[in-house]
Amino acid sequence: MSLALVQSRALLGLEAPEVRVEVHLANGLPAFNLVGLPETAVRESRDRVRSALLTAGFEFPSRRITVNLSPADLPKEGGRYDLPIALGILVASGQLPAACLERREFIGELALNGELRSVRGVLPTALAMMAGDRELILPAVDLPEAGLIAGLHSSGAEHLLQLTAALQGQQALLKAGPQTPVAAPPDLPDLRDVRGQPAARRALTVAAAGQHNLLLCGPPGSGKTLLSRCLPGLLPEPDEQEALQVAAVQSISGGFDPAQWKQRPFRAPHHTASAVALVGGGSNPRPGEISLAHAGVLFLDELPEFGRQVLEVLREPLESGEIHLARAARRASYPARFLLVAAMNPCPCGHLGDPRKDCSCTPGQINRYQSRLSGPLLDRIDLQLNVPPLDPELLWQAPDGECTNAVRERVAKARDLQLKRAGKVNALLSANELEQHAPLSGDLQQLMARAMQQQGHSARAAHRTLRVARTLADLDGDQHIERRHLLEALGYRKLPL
Repeated sequence: MSLALVQSRALLGLEAPEVRVEVHLANGLPAFNLVGLPETAVRESRDRVRSALLTAGFEFPSRRITVNLSPADLPKEGGRYDLPIALGILVASGQLPAACLERREFIGELALNGELRSVRGVLPTALAMMAGDRELILPAVDLPEAGLIAGLHSSGAEHLLQLTAALQGQQALLKAGPQTPVAAPPDLPDLRDVRGQPAARRALTVAAAGQHNLLLCGPPGSGKTLLSRCLPGLLPEPDEQEALQVAAVQSISGGFDPAQWKQRPFRAPHHTASAVALVGGGSNPRPGEISLAHAGVLFLDELPEFGRQVLEVLREPLESGEIHLARAARRASYPARFLLVAAMNPCPCGHLGDPRKDCSCTPGQINRYQSRLSGPLLDRIDLQLNVPPLDPELLWQAPDGECTNAVRERVAKARDLQLKRAGKVNALLSANELEQHAPLSGDLQQLMARAMQQQGHSARAAHRTLRVARTLADLDGDQHIERRHLLEALGYRKLPL
């Protein structure tokens, strides 16, 4: 047989469309041609496959070899096609029976000695195969990742010789049983380590309970970074769907670690990060920091030090919870439902309003520094809080506050109320859902109208204030929003910027 067909999968965002690897051997001068829109890493598979087959003791045909990766208009990238190309050559040259390829799909990169190496995007590939009844054959090192998908029939091998022997019935392949990864405890500070700052601790609780974005502003050393790093520990464990989405994005980026299974991600990019690094992109669109922080926390320290254009790209993902990357050759969409927590100084020197030290900045410097944060971006941050410096005497005398575990229990109860009432956290409530689940009495409507007029709030800011008030009522276990809840919610939007 001079023609072989091998099933494989491409990687396009979080999708894994089918790819049929067609291998044809013909008479003529020896040649090895790859067609079907292969990128550089795919074209280089010719040398890897040739060396792997020869090293493993197989015959490499001295004929005209044509490999077509179908569909031809789908870009192919990475080393995942090495294994299906090698098997196609073995079947087309008669060294393997064609029946061994039936009802199976193959992905895997080949080393020069025939070993099977890990590839990116195993989890999206496994998710895409759930609709069919084929067996997924992949490198043994990737079996734990594929095993996260219950009901998927997957097997693996460590070497090409081991795989070919199993395909001929001479030995068994390694199987991926149901995986229940044991997550390592996250290395996060405990909220009990924060001395003083009761208002900031309260804001953290509210942010975690309702998935509200948070901005902390204060002088250096007031505890903004420590507070922000405590936030992931207050969030409840993600459900199965969220955990799979997080793992799928990490798998595409090549950073999936089973020890982090069902852990909320915490991403803290440096302020020199570009817009592409933050939201994703490139000629072959990859997920950025906002997608890697999906279902977790994105921490932006020294917020005004980020470029203004870099920060502006956050506006749409903060509203929609996803990012659509469009390039000339391809498009990709990634989830980006993250909780934004940011920290900043009030001025370049950091001591504006600090009773311990005079500010050395001119009014022009302060204005330029604060104007790096646009109004539309600040409008999308629900909680804006000043964090005052802590009195040195209170640093040693302040009593310990609640620990992270105690606060997380209260957060979980409030979230349960939200999910039972609306099926989503309060930060995701639409305007119509706010009218249904967060109605205001006549007096509170007048209070809200006066506050909007006096503080110059937009309609978006008013809706976000109502969502925060709904969360405050949930933390207190109240069915309706009371005056104290609305006043506290309005107080979280008084940052003097």
